[in-house]
Amino acid sequence: MSLWTPSGEHPVDRPHPAPAGDAGAGAPPGGDRPGSPGGDGADGSPTPEELQLEELRRQLAEAPADVVIANHAYGLFELAAVYLSQSPPLLPQAQLAIDAMAAIVEGLKERLGEAEPSLRQALAQVRVAYVELNSAEEAREPAPGNGASPD
Repeated sequence: MSLWTPSGEHPVDRPHPAPAGDAGAGAPPGGDRPGSPGGDGADGSPTPEELQLEELRRQLAEAPADVVIANHAYGLFELAAVYLSQSPPLLPQAQLAIDAMAAIVEGLKERLGEAEPSLRQALAQVRVAYVELNSAEEAREPAPGNGASPD
């Protein structure tokens, strides 16, 4: 798992659940409240992983929301492109990724800052690619009723 921040992607290790029977089993990882260091060290101090996660959260909180959301929309574009590049293309999965990207880009019209024009262009491109690949797939499949059957 990784976390995006303005300074780039950072790997994040998920805390491992406590084995059954341990004291505190079922408690949220990281302490009594979500997002607080739990202090797995013998002296109750935060672990290096907890400190790294807190730093990443701080960086993310400092990033403008439009930049973070645009990054997610670009990720959906990439996801759709991966599905479309398969042989044969994974059209239903690509369609879902494209629809999710459209929901963000079109739903947040004029709120995505300077990334919006390029996101709109990317959305148009991936939609065209989907239509072309879908048409090609339909052309390869025989139409129902066009088979040679005796009447």
